[in-house]
Amino acid sequence: MSRPPLEVGDLIRAAGEAFIERSRQWMRWKHVKVLRAIARCRTAALGGHLDECTRCGHRAISFNSCRDRHCPKCQIAARERWIAARQRELLPTRYAHVVFTLPRRLAPLVLQNKKLLYDLLFHSSAETLLEVARNPLRLGAEIGFFSVLHTWSQKLSLHPHVHCVVPAGGLSLDHTHWVHSRKNYFLPKEVLREVFRGKFVDALEQAFRDGRLNLQGDLALLAQPKIFAAWLRPLFRQDWVVYLKRPFGGPQYVLQYLGRYTHRVAISNHRLVSFADGQVTFRWRDSAHNNEQRLMALSLDKFLRRFLLHILPQGFVRIRNFGFLANRRRATLLPLCFQLLGSEQQPQAEQNVSSTKDSSDLWHCPKCAGPMKVIERLTAAEIQLRSPPVVTAAA
Repeated sequence: MSRPPLEVGDLIRAAGEAFIERSRQWMRWKHVKVLRAIARCRTAALGGHLDECTRCGHRAISFNSCRDRHCPKCQIAARERWIAARQRELLPTRYAHVVFTLPRRLAPLVLQNKKLLYDLLFHSSAETLLEVARNPLRLGAEIGFFSVLHTWSQKLSLHPHVHCVVPAGGLSLDHTHWVHSRKNYFLPKEVLREVFRGKFVDALEQAFRDGRLNLQGDLALLAQPKIFAAWLRPLFRQDWVVYLKRPFGGPQYVLQYLGRYTHRVAISNHRLVSFADGQVTFRWRDSAHNNEQRLMALSLDKFLRRFLLHILPQGFVRIRNFGFLANRRRATLLPLCFQLLGSEQQPQAEQNVSSTKDSSDLWHCPKCAGPMKVIERLTAAEIQLRSPPVVTAAA
């Protein structure tokens, strides 16, 4: 993919320090750290390495990445490694895609309690899927899946939701056979919606009783039990959004499908259109009008504030496994799933080779498209002092 004409890093390098100074009243060090990491990503400030083509001998200096998980440029290689590692876990069956979304009413509470409410979102949605699937009146099986947290809408506003990718079936409750879902039906959306709403609100009320909610500023009045209960009550009067796609293709299609949802950040560089007169213009998809592409212009300050809304708490895991794919159960139950489906799991060695490939393997020679190999590591000071490498002809 070609380099886009405008990147988030360009915006930060152009006006990021002035934005930081204007935002000192509310900005924390974690925000500054992310902005400065993105600004330095793949520049001489982070050092680099001298690469040589193994085919024609062409040499070029490549700058190092910041590897911040919020950086739009650093997620492609991480995504490819993660998908390669998942290849041996994909079962020879159809898959379903389920999305659980928190109501907009909860957004102010989420901003003050990101870690807690994102955890509740993960666990409530996972428990909903596991419980409904185990019901003999529904699927009557033990399922396994992974969930990915996204916190943004197309307009960069706060919109927490989890994408769950689930095999369309599961282990029988006695682990003796594989239970297939119906061809065009996985689980009832209405039931998932009601169970998810009940589980999340119950968990939220328990967190309030335990004193784990941070309620400050405009939310300070909610610290009173009666006011908090009245504030929660409207949540039961609305239908929560649960998107359920009919079971689709098998494992090879799923690999392509995964790339759309894993290791995403709030906005990709390719959605940026222009930066002029202090306004950032970007594309967004209008789902209310057949996903029509539209343009939105925001001031730089507003754009960066929205971007920073989606910084995750330190150490927060945004891709999680549940059911028979949970870390403590995968080694035992996943081979059983393959056996009951009449297939064999890929050897571990193949996963190791795929998942340990260095991101530099993705870099190809601009002259002959041959693989480039790192021959020398360079510090930031060495890059500043070093003259451009001499291009050598092939032997």
